[in-house]
Amino acid sequence: MIYPVILAGGSGTRLWPMSRSLYPKQLINLYNAHTMLQNTLLRLSGLGGLGAPVVICNENHRFMTAEQIRLIDINDFKIILEPVARNTAPAIALAALVLDDIPDSGHQDDPVMLVLPADHEIKNIEAFHKIIKSGEELARQGKLVTFGIVPSAPETGYGYIRKGDQVEHSNPAYMIDRFVEKPDYATAVSYLESGDFCWNSGMFMFKASAVISELGAFVPDMLEKSRAAITQGKMDLDFFRVDKAEFEAIAEDSIDYAVMEKTAKGVVIPLDAGWNDLGSFDALWQTGGKDECNNVTSGDVLVHNVTDTYIHSDSRLVAAVGLEKFVIVDTKDAVLVAPRDQVQDVKKIVAQLKSHDRMEAVCHAKVYRPWGDYETIDMADRYQVKRITVKPGAKLSLQKHYHRAEHWTVVSGTAIVTKGTEEILLKEDQSIYIPLGTMHRLENPGKIPLELIEVQSGPYLGEDDIVRFDDVYGREKESVDK
Repeated sequence: MIYPVILAGGSGTRLWPMSRSLYPKQLINLYNAHTMLQNTLLRLSGLGGLGAPVVICNENHRFMTAEQIRLIDINDFKIILEPVARNTAPAIALAALVLDDIPDSGHQDDPVMLVLPADHEIKNIEAFHKIIKSGEELARQGKLVTFGIVPSAPETGYGYIRKGDQVEHSNPAYMIDRFVEKPDYATAVSYLESGDFCWNSGMFMFKASAVISELGAFVPDMLEKSRAAITQGKMDLDFFRVDKAEFEAIAEDSIDYAVMEKTAKGVVIPLDAGWNDLGSFDALWQTGGKDECNNVTSGDVLVHNVTDTYIHSDSRLVAAVGLEKFVIVDTKDAVLVAPRDQVQDVKKIVAQLKSHDRMEAVCHAKVYRPWGDYETIDMADRYQVKRITVKPGAKLSLQKHYHRAEHWTVVSGTAIVTKGTEEILLKEDQSIYIPLGTMHRLENPGKIPLELIEVQSGPYLGEDDIVRFDDVYGREKESVDK
Protein backbone atom coordinates (compact mmCIF):
# COMPACT_ATOMS: atom_id res chain seq x y z
CA MET A 1 0.00 0.00 0.00
CA ILE A 2 0.94 3.62 -0.56
CA TYR A 3 0.39 6.13 2.25
CA PRO A 4 -0.30 9.70 1.09
CA VAL A 5 1.51 12.28 3.21
CA ILE A 6 -0.04 15.70 2.66
CA LEU A 7 2.05 18.77 3.55
CA ALA A 8 -0.55 21.36 4.55
CA GLY A 9 1.46 23.78 6.65
CA GLY A 10 1.97 26.65 4.21
CA SER A 11 1.02 30.27 4.85
CA GLY A 12 0.21 31.37 1.29
CA THR A 13 1.45 34.95 1.69
CA ARG A 14 1.67 35.54 -2.07
CA LEU A 15 -2.11 35.12 -2.38
CA TRP A 16 -3.02 37.78 0.19
CA PRO A 17 -5.73 39.06 0.74
CA MET A 18 -7.52 35.85 -0.33
CA SER A 19 -5.11 33.83 1.83
CA ARG A 20 -4.36 34.74 5.47
CA SER A 21 -2.16 33.09 8.09
CA LEU A 22 -5.22 31.62 9.88
CA TYR A 23 -6.91 30.75 6.57
CA PRO A 24 -4.12 29.89 4.09
CA LYS A 25 -4.47 29.01 0.43
CA GLN A 26 -4.58 25.23 0.95
CA LEU A 27 -7.84 25.70 2.87
CA ILE A 28 -9.62 27.89 0.30
CA ASN A 29 -11.20 27.06 -3.05
CA LEU A 30 -9.20 28.79 -5.76
CA TYR A 31 -10.40 27.18 -8.99
CA ASN A 32 -13.37 24.90 -8.26
CA ALA A 33 -15.87 24.05 -5.53
CA HIS A 34 -13.30 22.19 -3.42
CA THR A 35 -10.39 23.60 -1.44
CA MET A 36 -6.80 22.92 -2.44
CA LEU A 37 -6.44 20.38 0.37
CA GLN A 38 -9.59 18.58 -0.70
CA ASN A 39 -8.49 18.53 -4.35
CA THR A 40 -5.12 17.05 -3.34
CA LEU A 41 -6.88 14.12 -1.67
CA LEU A 42 -9.65 13.74 -4.24
CA ARG A 43 -7.25 13.41 -7.16
CA LEU A 44 -5.93 10.22 -5.55
CA SER A 45 -9.38 8.60 -5.90
CA GLY A 46 -9.27 5.55 -8.15
CA LEU A 47 -5.55 5.05 -7.69
CA GLY A 48 -6.00 1.91 -5.61
CA GLY A 49 -3.79 0.43 -2.92
CA LEU A 50 -3.84 3.53 -0.72
CA GLY A 51 -3.56 3.59 3.05
CA ALA A 52 -5.06 6.21 5.32
CA PRO A 53 -3.57 9.64 4.56
CA VAL A 54 -1.28 11.43 6.99
CA VAL A 55 -1.73 15.21 6.98
CA ILE A 56 0.84 17.58 8.48
CA CYS A 57 -0.58 20.98 9.37
CA ASN A 58 -0.13 23.93 11.69
CA GLU A 59 -1.99 23.52 14.96
CA ASN A 60 -3.92 26.74 14.28
CA HIS A 61 -5.51 25.09 11.24
CA ARG A 62 -6.34 21.75 12.82
CA PHE A 63 -10.12 21.99 13.09
CA MET A 64 -10.63 23.38 9.58
CA THR A 65 -8.26 20.76 8.16
CA ALA A 66 -10.10 17.89 9.85
CA GLU A 67 -13.51 19.22 8.85
CA GLN A 68 -12.51 19.69 5.21
CA ILE A 69 -11.24 16.11 5.03
CA ARG A 70 -14.46 14.73 6.52
CA LEU A 71 -16.55 16.80 4.11
CA ILE A 72 -15.16 14.74 1.21
CA ASP A 73 -16.10 11.50 3.00
CA ILE A 74 -12.62 10.53 4.17
CA ASN A 75 -12.96 9.36 7.75
CA ASP A 76 -9.78 7.31 8.23
CA PHE A 77 -6.85 9.72 8.44
CA LYS A 78 -4.20 10.99 10.81
CA ILE A 79 -3.35 14.66 11.42
CA ILE A 80 0.03 15.58 12.88
CA LEU A 81 0.22 19.09 14.33
CA GLU A 82 3.27 21.30 13.90
CA PRO A 83 3.58 23.88 16.70
CA VAL A 84 5.84 25.99 14.45
CA ALA A 85 6.84 25.89 10.78
CA ARG A 86 10.12 24.10 10.14
CA ASN A 87 9.94 23.50 6.36
CA THR A 88 9.52 20.18 4.58
CA ALA A 89 12.37 18.04 5.96
CA PRO A 90 11.16 17.93 9.60
CA ALA A 91 7.56 17.49 8.44
CA ILE A 92 8.53 14.50 6.30
CA ALA A 93 10.63 13.13 9.15
CA LEU A 94 7.61 13.24 11.45
CA ALA A 95 5.41 11.42 8.94
CA ALA A 96 8.05 8.77 8.23
CA LEU A 97 8.54 8.09 11.93
CA VAL A 98 4.80 7.88 12.54
CA LEU A 99 4.35 5.42 9.70
CA ASP A 100 7.45 3.41 10.52
CA ASP A 101 7.80 3.47 14.30
CA ILE A 102 4.53 3.89 16.18
CA PRO A 103 3.48 0.47 17.54
CA ASP A 104 0.01 -0.88 16.86
CA SER A 105 -0.50 1.72 14.13
CA GLY A 106 -1.95 -0.86 11.76
CA HIS A 107 0.54 0.00 9.04
CA GLN A 108 2.37 -2.62 7.02
CA ASP A 109 6.10 -3.04 7.44
CA ASP A 110 8.12 -0.44 5.54
CA PRO A 111 5.29 1.54 3.93
CA VAL A 112 5.81 3.67 0.83
CA MET A 113 5.13 7.38 1.36
CA LEU A 114 3.68 9.59 -1.37
CA VAL A 115 4.49 13.14 -0.26
CA LEU A 116 2.28 15.82 -1.81
CA PRO A 117 2.02 19.53 -1.03
CA ALA A 118 -1.61 20.48 -0.40
CA ASP A 119 -1.62 23.50 -2.71
CA HIS A 120 -1.05 22.17 -6.25
CA GLU A 121 -3.30 21.85 -9.27
CA ILE A 122 -2.95 18.81 -11.56
CA LYS A 123 -5.30 18.64 -14.53
CA ASN A 124 -4.42 15.28 -16.12
CA ILE A 125 -5.29 12.84 -13.34
CA GLU A 126 -4.74 9.76 -15.50
CA ALA A 127 -1.14 10.78 -16.29
CA PHE A 128 -0.59 11.62 -12.62
CA HIS A 129 -1.75 8.16 -11.49
CA LYS A 130 0.45 6.47 -14.09
CA ILE A 131 3.52 8.32 -12.85
CA ILE A 132 2.74 7.44 -9.23
CA LYS A 133 2.70 3.74 -10.11
CA SER A 134 6.06 4.18 -11.85
CA GLY A 135 7.42 5.94 -8.78
CA GLU A 136 6.18 3.16 -6.52
CA GLU A 137 8.29 0.58 -8.37
CA LEU A 138 11.46 2.61 -7.85
CA ALA A 139 10.58 3.52 -4.26
CA ARG A 140 10.25 -0.17 -3.37
CA GLN A 141 13.78 -0.65 -4.75
CA GLY A 142 15.04 1.84 -2.16
CA LYS A 143 15.17 4.89 -4.43
CA LEU A 144 14.18 8.36 -3.25
CA VAL A 145 11.90 9.57 -6.02
CA THR A 146 10.91 13.10 -6.87
CA PHE A 147 8.54 14.08 -9.64
CA GLY A 148 9.96 16.81 -11.87
CA ILE A 149 7.55 18.86 -13.95
CA VAL A 150 8.26 19.01 -17.69
CA PRO A 151 8.69 22.78 -18.17
CA SER A 152 6.37 24.58 -20.56
CA ALA A 153 7.95 28.04 -20.27
CA PRO A 154 11.16 29.71 -19.01
CA GLU A 155 9.70 30.10 -15.52
CA THR A 156 11.83 32.10 -13.06
CA GLY A 157 9.62 31.42 -10.04
CA TYR A 158 10.49 27.71 -9.70
CA GLY A 159 13.59 25.79 -8.76
CA TYR A 160 14.88 23.27 -11.30
CA ILE A 161 16.29 19.74 -11.32
CA ARG A 162 18.88 18.69 -13.89
CA LYS A 163 18.41 15.15 -15.14
CA GLY A 164 21.40 12.81 -15.07
CA ASP A 165 21.71 9.37 -16.64
CA GLN A 166 18.55 7.40 -17.26
CA VAL A 167 17.91 4.70 -14.70
CA GLU A 168 18.47 1.30 -16.28
CA HIS A 169 15.59 -1.13 -16.78
CA SER A 170 13.03 1.35 -15.55
CA ASN A 171 10.24 3.58 -16.65
CA PRO A 172 11.33 7.09 -17.74
CA ALA A 173 13.37 7.95 -14.66
CA TYR A 174 16.72 9.67 -14.34
CA MET A 175 19.33 9.95 -11.68
CA ILE A 176 19.37 13.45 -10.20
CA ASP A 177 22.37 15.40 -11.48
CA ARG A 178 21.72 18.45 -9.32
CA PHE A 179 19.13 20.85 -7.95
CA VAL A 180 19.40 24.49 -9.03
CA GLU A 181 17.87 27.62 -7.51
CA LYS A 182 15.33 29.85 -9.19
CA PRO A 183 17.15 31.19 -12.29
CA ASP A 184 17.07 34.53 -14.05
CA TYR A 185 15.14 34.69 -17.31
CA ALA A 186 18.08 34.06 -19.66
CA THR A 187 19.16 31.04 -17.64
CA ALA A 188 15.60 29.72 -17.58
CA VAL A 189 15.46 29.99 -21.37
CA SER A 190 18.65 27.95 -21.66
CA TYR A 191 17.23 25.31 -19.29
CA LEU A 192 14.09 25.04 -21.38
CA GLU A 193 15.98 24.78 -24.68
CA SER A 194 18.37 22.11 -23.38
CA GLY A 195 15.61 19.67 -22.42
CA ASP A 196 17.77 18.55 -19.49
CA PHE A 197 15.82 20.26 -16.71
CA CYS A 198 12.53 19.83 -14.90
CA TRP A 199 10.75 22.15 -12.50
CA ASN A 200 11.09 21.10 -8.89
CA SER A 201 7.55 20.14 -7.86
CA GLY A 202 8.14 19.29 -4.19
CA MET A 203 6.40 15.90 -4.67
CA PHE A 204 8.24 12.78 -3.49
CA MET A 205 7.90 9.04 -3.10
CA PHE A 206 10.05 6.72 -0.95
CA LYS A 207 9.87 4.01 1.64
CA ALA A 208 9.64 5.33 5.18
CA SER A 209 12.75 3.36 6.13
CA ALA A 210 14.70 4.76 3.16
CA VAL A 211 14.10 8.42 3.97
CA ILE A 212 14.71 7.78 7.69
CA SER A 213 18.05 6.18 6.80
CA GLU A 214 19.10 9.16 4.67
CA LEU A 215 17.93 11.67 7.26
CA GLY A 216 20.04 9.82 9.80
CA ALA A 217 23.04 9.96 7.48
CA PHE A 218 22.86 13.63 6.51
CA VAL A 219 20.92 15.43 9.29
CA PRO A 220 21.12 13.12 12.33
CA ASP A 221 20.30 15.90 14.79
CA MET A 222 17.07 16.66 12.92
CA LEU A 223 16.10 12.99 12.94
CA GLU A 224 16.91 12.63 16.63
CA LYS A 225 14.85 15.67 17.60
CA SER A 226 11.99 14.59 15.33
CA ARG A 227 11.97 11.19 16.99
CA ALA A 228 11.93 12.86 20.42
CA ALA A 229 9.07 15.14 19.32
CA ILE A 230 7.09 12.05 18.32
CA THR A 231 8.03 9.98 21.38
CA GLN A 232 7.10 12.79 23.76
CA GLY A 233 4.02 13.79 21.78
CA LYS A 234 0.45 12.82 22.60
CA MET A 235 -3.00 12.47 21.10
CA ASP A 236 -5.26 15.51 21.53
CA LEU A 237 -8.80 14.66 20.47
CA ASP A 238 -8.40 13.55 16.82
CA PHE A 239 -4.90 15.03 16.43
CA PHE A 240 -1.36 13.92 17.22
CA ARG A 241 0.42 16.83 18.89
CA VAL A 242 4.22 16.57 18.76
CA ASP A 243 6.29 17.86 21.66
CA LYS A 244 6.64 21.60 21.19
CA ALA A 245 10.06 22.08 22.82
CA GLU A 246 11.68 19.26 20.87
CA PHE A 247 10.18 20.35 17.57
CA GLU A 248 11.06 24.02 18.04
CA ALA A 249 14.69 22.95 18.57
CA ILE A 250 14.86 21.51 15.04
CA ALA A 251 16.67 23.64 12.46
CA GLU A 252 14.45 24.74 9.59
CA ASP A 253 15.36 22.93 6.36
CA SER A 254 13.78 21.63 3.16
CA ILE A 255 13.96 17.98 2.16
CA ASP A 256 15.82 19.13 -0.97
CA TYR A 257 18.71 20.63 1.00
CA ALA A 258 18.65 18.13 3.84
CA VAL A 259 18.55 14.92 1.79
CA MET A 260 17.81 15.03 -1.93
CA GLU A 261 20.84 17.13 -2.93
CA LYS A 262 23.16 14.79 -1.00
CA THR A 263 21.81 11.30 -1.47
CA ALA A 264 23.09 8.90 -4.13
CA LYS A 265 19.65 7.27 -4.23
CA GLY A 266 17.72 10.20 -5.67
CA VAL A 267 15.90 9.85 -8.98
CA VAL A 268 13.59 12.18 -10.86
CA ILE A 269 10.61 11.12 -12.98
CA PRO A 270 9.39 13.77 -15.46
CA LEU A 271 5.68 14.55 -15.10
CA ASP A 272 3.61 16.26 -17.79
CA ALA A 273 0.10 16.44 -16.36
CA GLY A 274 -1.01 20.08 -16.36
CA TRP A 275 0.68 20.92 -13.06
CA ASN A 276 0.67 24.32 -11.39
CA ASP A 277 1.49 25.26 -7.80
CA LEU A 278 -0.94 28.23 -7.89
CA GLY A 279 1.56 30.20 -5.87
CA SER A 280 0.64 33.63 -7.20
CA PHE A 281 -2.22 35.54 -8.79
CA ASP A 282 -0.40 35.38 -12.11
CA ALA A 283 -0.57 31.58 -11.85
CA LEU A 284 -4.32 31.83 -11.17
CA TRP A 285 -4.64 33.95 -14.29
CA GLN A 286 -2.61 31.49 -16.37
CA THR A 287 -4.72 28.48 -15.37
CA GLY A 288 -8.14 30.15 -15.14
CA GLY A 289 -10.92 30.19 -17.71
CA LYS A 290 -10.55 33.33 -19.83
CA ASP A 291 -13.04 35.55 -21.62
CA GLU A 292 -12.60 36.91 -25.14
CA CYS A 293 -10.16 39.55 -23.82
CA ASN A 294 -8.04 37.06 -21.86
CA ASN A 295 -9.47 38.16 -18.51
CA VAL A 296 -10.10 35.78 -15.62
CA THR A 297 -12.88 37.02 -13.37
CA SER A 298 -14.79 35.64 -10.41
CA GLY A 299 -17.59 37.22 -8.41
CA ASP A 300 -19.52 40.38 -9.29
CA VAL A 301 -17.20 41.97 -11.87
CA LEU A 302 -17.77 44.40 -14.76
CA VAL A 303 -15.00 45.42 -17.19
CA HIS A 304 -14.53 47.77 -20.11
CA ASN A 305 -11.42 47.92 -22.28
CA VAL A 306 -9.63 45.47 -19.93
CA THR A 307 -7.30 42.73 -21.17
CA ASP A 308 -5.06 39.97 -19.71
CA THR A 309 -6.27 40.79 -16.19
CA TYR A 310 -7.29 38.77 -13.12
CA ILE A 311 -10.17 40.19 -11.04
CA HIS A 312 -11.73 38.51 -8.00
CA SER A 313 -14.54 39.86 -5.84
CA ASP A 314 -15.81 38.18 -2.68
CA SER A 315 -19.08 40.04 -2.27
CA ARG A 316 -19.46 43.47 -3.87
CA LEU A 317 -19.30 44.86 -7.39
CA VAL A 318 -15.81 45.50 -8.78
CA ALA A 319 -15.66 47.60 -11.97
CA ALA A 320 -12.47 48.12 -13.98
CA VAL A 321 -11.74 50.32 -17.01
CA GLY A 322 -8.69 50.58 -19.25
CA LEU A 323 -6.40 48.02 -17.61
CA GLU A 324 -3.94 45.58 -19.12
CA LYS A 325 -2.14 42.77 -17.27
CA PHE A 326 -3.38 43.72 -13.81
CA VAL A 327 -4.57 41.91 -10.71
CA ILE A 328 -7.48 43.16 -8.58
CA VAL A 329 -8.57 41.17 -5.54
CA ASP A 330 -11.40 42.49 -3.38
CA THR A 331 -12.31 40.92 -0.03
CA LYS A 332 -14.56 42.29 2.71
CA ASP A 333 -11.69 43.95 4.57
CA ALA A 334 -8.93 44.51 2.00
CA VAL A 335 -8.30 45.30 -1.68
CA LEU A 336 -5.18 44.42 -3.66
CA VAL A 337 -4.24 46.15 -6.94
CA ALA A 338 -1.01 45.23 -8.72
CA PRO A 339 0.50 44.70 -12.17
CA ARG A 340 0.50 41.00 -12.96
CA ASP A 341 4.27 40.90 -13.37
CA GLN A 342 4.79 42.22 -9.82
CA VAL A 343 2.45 39.99 -7.81
CA GLN A 344 5.36 38.01 -6.39
CA ASP A 345 5.95 41.05 -4.17
CA VAL A 346 2.57 40.75 -2.44
CA LYS A 347 4.40 39.00 0.39
CA LYS A 348 6.17 42.31 1.09
CA ILE A 349 2.80 43.89 1.83
CA VAL A 350 2.07 41.02 4.20
CA ALA A 351 5.40 41.68 5.93
CA GLN A 352 4.38 45.33 6.43
CA LEU A 353 1.01 44.27 7.84
CA LYS A 354 2.71 41.95 10.31
CA SER A 355 5.21 44.61 11.36
CA HIS A 356 2.27 46.86 12.26
CA ASP A 357 0.34 44.05 13.98
CA ARG A 358 -2.50 44.41 11.49
CA MET A 359 -5.15 41.70 11.77
CA GLU A 360 -5.60 41.73 7.98
CA ALA A 361 -2.44 39.59 7.78
CA VAL A 362 -3.88 37.02 10.17
CA CYS A 363 -7.56 36.49 9.42
CA HIS A 364 -10.48 37.56 7.27
CA ALA A 365 -13.46 39.57 8.40
CA LYS A 366 -15.11 36.16 8.78
CA VAL A 367 -13.18 34.04 11.29
CA TYR A 368 -13.65 30.27 11.36
CA ARG A 369 -13.82 28.29 14.59
CA PRO A 370 -14.43 24.58 15.22
CA TRP A 371 -17.98 25.39 16.32
CA GLY A 372 -18.78 27.64 13.31
CA ASP A 373 -17.72 31.20 12.45
CA TYR A 374 -18.16 34.87 13.26
CA GLU A 375 -17.90 38.02 11.19
CA THR A 376 -17.39 41.59 12.38
CA ILE A 377 -19.97 43.81 10.71
CA ASP A 378 -19.42 47.05 12.63
CA MET A 379 -16.84 48.39 15.08
CA ALA A 380 -16.12 51.64 16.85
CA ASP A 381 -14.76 52.85 20.17
CA ARG A 382 -16.24 50.75 23.00
CA TYR A 383 -18.57 48.61 20.86
CA GLN A 384 -18.42 45.87 18.24
CA VAL A 385 -21.15 44.04 16.30
CA LYS A 386 -20.69 40.48 15.05
CA ARG A 387 -22.71 37.97 13.06
CA ILE A 388 -22.24 34.53 14.67
CA THR A 389 -23.06 31.13 13.16
CA VAL A 390 -22.99 27.99 15.32
CA LYS A 391 -23.11 24.61 13.58
CA PRO A 392 -25.83 22.11 14.56
CA GLY A 393 -24.84 20.25 17.71
CA ALA A 394 -21.87 22.54 18.39
CA LYS A 395 -21.20 24.68 21.43
CA LEU A 396 -18.73 27.36 22.47
CA SER A 397 -16.51 27.10 25.51
CA LEU A 398 -17.74 27.91 28.98
CA GLN A 399 -16.13 31.32 29.49
CA LYS A 400 -16.25 34.81 30.90
CA HIS A 401 -14.84 38.24 30.02
CA TYR A 402 -13.33 40.88 32.29
CA HIS A 403 -13.67 43.90 29.99
CA ARG A 404 -16.84 43.50 27.95
CA ALA A 405 -20.53 42.70 28.19
CA GLU A 406 -22.44 40.99 25.38
CA HIS A 407 -25.99 41.14 24.05
CA TRP A 408 -27.15 38.24 21.82
CA THR A 409 -30.18 38.29 19.51
CA VAL A 410 -31.18 35.05 17.76
CA VAL A 411 -31.95 35.56 14.07
CA SER A 412 -32.60 31.92 13.12
CA GLY A 413 -32.39 28.57 14.83
CA THR A 414 -32.49 27.76 18.53
CA ALA A 415 -29.91 28.48 21.22
CA ILE A 416 -29.25 27.09 24.67
CA VAL A 417 -27.52 29.79 26.71
CA THR A 418 -25.73 29.14 29.98
CA LYS A 419 -25.74 32.35 32.03
CA GLY A 420 -24.23 31.91 35.46
CA THR A 421 -26.18 29.05 37.04
CA GLU A 422 -29.13 29.41 34.62
CA GLU A 423 -29.74 27.49 31.38
CA ILE A 424 -32.04 29.42 29.03
CA LEU A 425 -33.65 28.38 25.72
CA LEU A 426 -33.76 31.16 23.11
CA LYS A 427 -35.78 31.09 19.87
CA GLU A 428 -35.87 33.41 16.87
CA ASP A 429 -36.25 37.11 17.71
CA GLN A 430 -35.41 36.51 21.37
CA SER A 431 -32.36 38.04 23.05
CA ILE A 432 -30.28 37.88 26.21
CA TYR A 433 -27.78 40.13 27.99
CA ILE A 434 -24.52 38.72 29.40
CA PRO A 435 -23.05 41.16 31.94
CA LEU A 436 -19.30 41.64 32.28
CA GLY A 437 -17.70 38.90 34.38
CA THR A 438 -20.61 36.46 34.04
CA MET A 439 -19.87 32.82 33.23
CA HIS A 440 -21.62 31.91 29.96
CA ARG A 441 -21.84 29.45 27.10
CA LEU A 442 -23.69 29.29 23.78
CA GLU A 443 -24.90 26.02 22.27
CA ASN A 444 -26.89 24.98 19.20
CA PRO A 445 -29.07 21.97 20.08
CA GLY A 446 -30.93 22.03 16.77
CA LYS A 447 -30.59 20.49 13.31
CA ILE A 448 -30.04 23.77 11.44
CA PRO A 449 -27.34 26.44 11.89
CA LEU A 450 -27.88 28.93 14.70
CA GLU A 451 -27.55 32.53 13.49
CA LEU A 452 -27.35 35.42 15.94
CA ILE A 453 -26.18 39.00 16.22
CA GLU A 454 -23.82 39.85 19.05
CA VAL A 455 -23.25 43.39 20.32
CA GLN A 456 -20.17 43.75 22.53
CA SER A 457 -19.63 46.81 24.70
CA GLY A 458 -16.81 47.76 27.00
CA PRO A 459 -13.40 49.45 27.23
CA TYR A 460 -11.51 46.52 25.62
CA LEU A 461 -12.95 44.22 22.94
CA GLY A 462 -9.95 42.08 21.99
CA GLU A 463 -10.41 38.34 21.42
CA ASP A 464 -7.83 37.64 24.13
CA ASP A 465 -10.19 38.92 26.86
CA ILE A 466 -11.38 35.47 27.77
CA VAL A 467 -11.07 32.98 30.58
CA ARG A 468 -12.13 29.53 29.43
CA PHE A 469 -13.27 26.96 31.99
CA ASP A 470 -14.47 24.08 29.83
CA ASP A 471 -14.20 23.36 26.14
CA VAL A 472 -15.19 20.31 24.10
CA TYR A 473 -12.37 21.10 21.65
CA GLY A 474 -9.62 20.99 24.28
CA ARG A 475 -8.68 24.69 24.03
CA GLU A 476 -8.78 25.66 27.70
CA LYS A 477 -5.13 26.76 27.62
CA GLU A 478 -5.33 28.75 24.42
CA SER A 479 -5.57 32.51 24.75
CA VAL A 480 -7.33 33.58 21.56
CA ASP A 481 -10.78 32.24 20.79
CA LYS A 482 -14.40 33.25 20.78
